[in-house]
Amino acid sequence: MKIQAEALLFDNDGTLISSMESVYRCWTRLAQEYGITAEEFARVELHGRPAAEIIADLLPAERVAEAVLRIEELEVSDVAGGVVLLPGTRELLESLPPERWAVVTSAGRRLAEARLAEVGIRPKMLIAADDITRGKPDPEPFLLAARKLGVDPARCVVFEDAPAGLTAGRAAGMTTVALTTTHQAHELSADVLVKDLSGVSAQAIAGGVEITTQD
Repeated sequence: MKIQAEALLFDNDGTLISSMESVYRCWTRLAQEYGITAEEFARVELHGRPAAEIIADLLPAERVAEAVLRIEELEVSDVAGGVVLLPGTRELLESLPPERWAVVTSAGRRLAEARLAEVGIRPKMLIAADDITRGKPDPEPFLLAARKLGVDPARCVVFEDAPAGLTAGRAAGMTTVALTTTHQAHELSADVLVKDLSGVSAQAIAGGVEITTQD
């Protein structure tokens, strides 16, 4: 399938990179420190949401701010050796004009930049949790990215691995591409489904990018 777009918007963890082992270590430690049980975690959607929203579902309001600072401290300190590029990421990003793509992540800016730098990715545009008031599944993060890039939301393509991110992309009126890197295909609702970014190629065209996807 070929899709023409003005800009490509990528989720980070689970789409461009994987830090799942690091995430597991850090959130397990946070749970131990704050007395959060495995059963409580199981009732909360964790992937693709800002840490502040996850923690707000797990702890009393008066403890949320300190726990958010603690999980960021744990995750940033665990970045070294805890991040890997997912298949196809480097090849795809290197084929794109820098002004035609952005990373739109639910992580805070400090953590997102640290994870990307660990694998040598430095996007010209990064939208992080610090930049928005409502995280995915709200469309605000993707709409902000389109506005800052100066492009029509309807001419953007969102790449996501999480249901919350795909919901946000659809709500923003954007074309969605789902990656089955962290969820099974039946859990994902998108315009296009691929295994990972190795199934996506791109070339610059007048006024944008043309991407080709393969199953």
